Amino acid sequence: MDKNSIVSQLKRQDIDQLRGYRQRLDFYHGRQWEGRERWGEKRLTFNYAKVFIDKVTSYLMSGVNFAVDAVEDSAEAEIKARRAEAALHRVYDENNLEQLDLETEIDCAVLGDAGYKVTWDTEAKRVRVTAPDIQGIYAWWLGDDTSRVWRVASKYSLTAEESQLLYGVKPKGKTATVAELWTDGEFQLYLDDALIESKPNPYGFLPFIVYPNLREPKQFWGISDLSTIMESQQELNRAMSQLSRILELSGNPIAVLENVEEAEDIAVRPGAVWNIPEDAKAYLLDLLQGGGVRLHIDYINLLYRIMHDISESPRAAFGGTERDLSGVALEIELNPLLHKVRRKRIIRTAAYNRRNRMILKLLEKYQGMDFGKNRLRVIWSPVLPQDIARMVSNEQTLVQSGIHSRRGAMEEMGIKDPESEFKRWLEERETILKMNKVLNAKSTRGGEGERAPAGETGASESPS
Repeated sequence: MDKNSIVSQLKRQDIDQLRGYRQRLDFYHGRQWEGRERWGEKRLTFNYAKVFIDKVTSYLMSGVNFAVDAVEDSAEAEIKARRAEAALHRVYDENNLEQLDLETEIDCAVLGDAGYKVTWDTEAKRVRVTAPDIQGIYAWWLGDDTSRVWRVASKYSLTAEESQLLYGVKPKGKTATVAELWTDGEFQLYLDDALIESKPNPYGFLPFIVYPNLREPKQFWGISDLSTIMESQQELNRAMSQLSRILELSGNPIAVLENVEEAEDIAVRPGAVWNIPEDAKAYLLDLLQGGGVRLHIDYINLLYRIMHDISESPRAAFGGTERDLSGVALEIELNPLLHKVRRKRIIRTAAYNRRNRMILKLLEKYQGMDFGKNRLRVIWSPVLPQDIARMVSNEQTLVQSGIHSRRGAMEEMGIKDPESEFKRWLEERETILKMNKVLNAKSTRGGEGERAPAGETGASESPS
C-alpha cells in the first residue's frame, strides 16, 4: 500500500485519539482488568461505569423538542415557520431520531465525541440522518479556530458484496476500505486507495456535525465521562475481588499446625479426628478476627462514594434517598448532576440546531420548499420530576394574562408538536361552539319547559 495514499494517511491520523476510543469502549463493556489473569486469581467486575453512563444519558435525554420562530413579523413569515417546523417533525419521524439520538449520546459519553451526517437520499427522495462511527471520522480546522472545520473524512469498511452493490467495484479482498473526503466545494470517494468518484459537493456545505461530549478548553475533541472514573472503577473491582477471596477462604478454613514436621490425613470436616504430637498445636486460621473485614468494607464504601462524587451522579439520582425530601431539597441533592446535564445540553443545543438547519437547506434545495428566515430553538424538558398540576395552573395564569401564548404554554408543558395540538384545539372549540348554538336554539324553541341536557350547555367555550 502506498504510504502517501489517502487510506494510509488516515490510518496515521489521530493514532492516540483512536487508541483512546478503543480502550474506553472496552472499559464500558466490562473489560476493565489490565494484563492477563494469573492462575488462581479471582477477578470480579462490578461495572458501575456503564451504569453511570446510562443513567446520566437518561437524565440528559429525558425530553427534547424543537421550535421554529419567524424572524420577520408577518403572517407569511409565520406560515413559513410553521411549515419548517412540520417538515422537521416529518424528518425526525422518518429517521427515528429519538432512538438514534439516545444511542448516539451513549456513544458520545463513552468515547468523548459523536457526530451526525445529513444527506439527501436520491432514491427515497427524502433527507437521511445517520450517526457514523466517530472512530472513522477525521476533521481538519483552520489554524487555532476549532469551530471552522474545512474538511471532514469518513472511513468505513464494506464487504465485497456491498462494495459491488453500491459502487460496482469488486475489491481484491473480502472487505474494502471506503474513504469519503468532504469540503464545502468538493467531494471525493476512495475505495482501497482508488479514486472512484470526484465531483463538486452537491450540498454546498459539509454534511457532518461533529461535537464533543464535554468541551475541553481550546480543544476540538471532547472528554469522555469514563476518564474520571476508570481508576476508581478498577480499584473497586480489585477491592471487591479481594474481599470475596477472604470470605471464600473463611468459609473453607485453613488448618494451622505448630511443631509438626509431617502431617497426613489432616482435613477440615465435621467429626474429623487429628493425631498430632504431644507438644504440637492445631487450630483453624480465622481470617475475620480483629474486625479486618470491616476495614475492607469501609474502603469499598469509600471507593463507592468517590465514584459518585467524581462522576457527578449522587446516589439520589439512582432513587437511593434514605429520607423523604422536598422538591427543593431533592434539587439541591442532585445539583451536581443538574450542572453536568446542563453543560452537555449547551453543546447538544448547538449541534441539534446545526442539524436542523442542514435538514431545512436540503428540503429547500431538493423539494423546492421555502421556509424563509427563521430562528431555530431546542426545548429541553426539566431533568427532575415536575408537579404537572402546578405547571398547568401557572401556564393557565400566564396565558390568561397575555404573557404566554397557548402554543408557548404547550412547549413549556413538553408537547412535541404544539402546532398540531393547537389545530386540534381549534377544531374542538369550533365543534363545541356549533353544538352550543344548536342546543341554545332548541332551548329557545322549546320554551322554558325544555332545557338542554345537563352538562352540554356547560360545555360552552368563550370565543376569546
